[in-house]
Amino acid sequence: MGRPRSFDEKRILESVREQFWSQGYGATSLQDLTDATGLGKGSLYGAFGDKRQLFLNVLDSYRAEQLSGVRAVLTGPGTAVERLTRLVEGVAEGFTEDPKRRGCLLVNSTSELHSNDPDVAARARVTYQEVEDLLITCVKEAQQDGSVDPSADPQELGRLFLAVMQGIEFLSKTNMDGAALQQIAHAALKILG
Repeated sequence: MGRPRSFDEKRILESVREQFWSQGYGATSLQDLTDATGLGKGSLYGAFGDKRQLFLNVLDSYRAEQLSGVRAVLTGPGTAVERLTRLVEGVAEGFTEDPKRRGCLLVNSTSELHSNDPDVAARARVTYQEVEDLLITCVKEAQQDGSVDPSADPQELGRLFLAVMQGIEFLSKTNMDGAALQQIAHAALKILG
């Protein structure tokens, strides 16, 4: 029978996430991971698998958190238009307030690994499809309550807001001024009426 684990798994995974998020998958070495966690190679791999398995574990956890956050905003209190506004403006504000302007771990990982790791690209596609579906549902609610033109295509608007949010993230990495990012969010939201 093996020894029981004597470390905080959540803390370890948070440390690993920070390492991958700050440096990217390729630039993160095993030494970086052992330094960040305080665990030896054997303990780290024994508990979480190899570097790729550890990365996918962290990425899946991040994806679940992000989806949960988007779902909470888009299904939370307020009218559908208020919820859409809160999400899009929140994205602009969130990226502006991040002093490191690291962006989204999923976007960064997909950009880095999409051509070499189909599992990462597939995870991103599934995640963004879920976000798009949530946006579309919220647009349909806004149409039902009369806040958005009922002749507008909800899928088109959902995809537009997804693209706007991703564009805001990218532009934040260029150190675009926070006011400009908010201006982009507000311009996109004007489409709602």
